[in-house]
Amino acid sequence: MLIIPAVDIKGGRCVRLFQGREDSETVFSDDPSAMALRWEEEGAELLHVIDLDGAFRKGPQNVEAIRKIIDKVRIPVQLGGGIRNIDTIRMYLDIGVSRVILGTEALRSPDLVYEASRLFPGQIIVAIDARDGYVAVEGWTETSVVSSVDLARHFENCGLAAINFTDIHRDGMQTGPNISQTERLARSVSIPIIASGGVSNIDDIKQLLPLRSSGVVGVITGRALYAGTLDLKACLKIINSAADAGEAASP
Repeated sequence: MLIIPAVDIKGGRCVRLFQGREDSETVFSDDPSAMALRWEEEGAELLHVIDLDGAFRKGPQNVEAIRKIIDKVRIPVQLGGGIRNIDTIRMYLDIGVSRVILGTEALRSPDLVYEASRLFPGQIIVAIDARDGYVAVEGWTETSVVSSVDLARHFENCGLAAINFTDIHRDGMQTGPNISQTERLARSVSIPIIASGGVSNIDDIKQLLPLRSSGVVGVITGRALYAGTLDLKACLKIINSAADAGEAASP
């Protein structure tokens, strides 16, 4: 299971929001690329970068900051926030983003997901952000009447790289991940699931590890890393030990 540090960009700075609210930011660095490099140096194999301004303004807003991250790190970057068309997807892939995340458009324009998956196989992720089980869009400002499971099933056969699943009520709150909803979603589709929201410490990572058998391949964490309640190196050590134990137990 991958531990994926989040680098959220707002106004060119690295911030975290409480439950996705635009007016609830905590600034952790004026240099997002420096934070990205820190997580790489601590052992991260993938970064989760979000253009928060893009999500709220419905179009790319922090391209230069994103470009600096791509130039500075060697590990893959998955990027979301304000991506609404093929041209924007192509632009980000051309500058070195490894995988592009579609959130609002997955609900509003599902055909875009299918077209993007066809044009860029293995490079498209759908973000399903849920509030009380229902998909939230437009930077989490609107809640739809579509359930997270129903939306995930809609993309079962289009070749997505993964689905990022976030419980909005847990995001940035460090109250622990929503294990039951994450497992329910993972068991509902064959698409790999990346969990997000609520991770506060290493015990939360230990709770998520058994979900690997259900199709959960990674977990995104932000505030816990920045606040120091979660140690990335310690997490990676536990995951590697679990993997080694699994291999030893295999026939």
